[in-house]
Amino acid sequence: MGLSVIHTRAQAGLLAPAVTVEVDLANGLPAVTVVGLAETAVKESRDRVRAALQNNGFEFPARRITINLAPADLPKEGGRYDLAIALGILAASGQIPAAALENLEVIGELSLSGELRAARAALPVAIACRDAGHTLILPSGNAEEACRVAGLSLRPARHLLEVCAYLKGETELRQPEMLDEGIAAAFDEDLGDVRGQFAARRALEVAAAGEHSLLMIGPPGTGKTMLARRLPGILPPLAETEALEVAAVASVSDAGFHPENWKRRPFRAPHHTASAVALVGGGSIPRPGEISLAHRGVLFLDELPEFDRRVLEVLREPLENGEIHISRAARQAVFPARFQLVAAMNPCPCGYLGDIRGRCRCTEEQVARYRARISGPLLDRIDLHVEVPAVGAETLGGDAPPGERTETVRDRVAAARARQLLRQGKSNAALTQRETQRFCAIKGTVRDLILQAMERLGLSARAYHRLLRLSRTIADLDESEAITARHMSEAIHFRLLDRQPIR
Repeated sequence: MGLSVIHTRAQAGLLAPAVTVEVDLANGLPAVTVVGLAETAVKESRDRVRAALQNNGFEFPARRITINLAPADLPKEGGRYDLAIALGILAASGQIPAAALENLEVIGELSLSGELRAARAALPVAIACRDAGHTLILPSGNAEEACRVAGLSLRPARHLLEVCAYLKGETELRQPEMLDEGIAAAFDEDLGDVRGQFAARRALEVAAAGEHSLLMIGPPGTGKTMLARRLPGILPPLAETEALEVAAVASVSDAGFHPENWKRRPFRAPHHTASAVALVGGGSIPRPGEISLAHRGVLFLDELPEFDRRVLEVLREPLENGEIHISRAARQAVFPARFQLVAAMNPCPCGYLGDIRGRCRCTEEQVARYRARISGPLLDRIDLHVEVPAVGAETLGGDAPPGERTETVRDRVAAARARQLLRQGKSNAALTQRETQRFCAIKGTVRDLILQAMERLGLSARAYHRLLRLSRTIADLDESEAITARHMSEAIHFRLLDRQPIR
């Protein structure tokens, strides 16, 4: 009789809970039994493992084999347990030393020839393994992803034979070099390409500096999408921990992690026909949605009123909390969702409200009905509402001076964000109510100004605190320690949709 124990990890959202694979060889009729709440793909591993072992000259024990995946109440799915099961059988049958499996974790799917195929969601496994102080063996296809985790003892392999030779001490699996070059976010779209639209450019800069949400209102073809696509380029570079968060979300998604996106701010722009599940995530096995894939980046919703109202309403809690809780009958998962919401819309159904040539024929009732597609609670959570008017031919002409380049604006944004981190350890948009009262203190004429705005515009308590945080960001861009009346006036000016529309 033989018993072996080896460690691997499951996937539960962004977590990688530990799984212990116990393999027991007993006398009796030859059979392989997999227990421990294993789904079909896990149970099929017995056939993949048998073929892989036999095709590489190992003996597959003709005994009663029981494979227990503990804890028994944790669901297991996928082929990520193949390598652990194969090594457990080899150790239990004495073909590799069982002592070599101590302080070791393995993941990977086996082909019938013994080659190791990359496993999905390897980055959360690497992070958890590093925190546990274990060495991780995984397929070479996951090495470029896992080596982003500093301090991890990593041993990538291409084939089952390489792993077995390493465990026998016959060869060495090399630790891949850490990629510390700090790949900068490179974007083809430059802010200098935008002609005119000074108010919208200013709003974009303020939004980037304080991590605020932004809504742009203007007729078709005025550059709303063009401006939104240039926001990631002016955002500060991702810190190492933030880059790992972004990469971990990508790792567990269906698209997977792509090394070329390392340290790049995500930009997600779902179509207005997207469902609520596509936006926030879900499924029988919870997967991240667009708001989580945009974590630490930008979620751009073009043609905002065209989205189903019930779809837009699911954004309300993530905008406040920075995370999304997905609950199903058998599974629960929590995904991060601290994104910057940037939305664009036309001023009316036809899109030409306020046009000097009088092209708009929409009635006030039609305009009101169109704008009512966006609920008040959602609109209340958007910090900046800015108008993006039509640009004249003289501004678009070749003689018009170009706008500031992305690098110039990014330097100002990074300096303002650095002041926020030094003062309070987070961006202004992430301040709690108590922190807002502390770090965004106002008095005198500034207090009178915001109280008048609340009375005239009918602002809510939430809008009051958002105005405080927004004015604090404007003051940071101005390198001012105190919030002045000018900073507060500009913040109030950005609440466009709280004022009556002008025809």
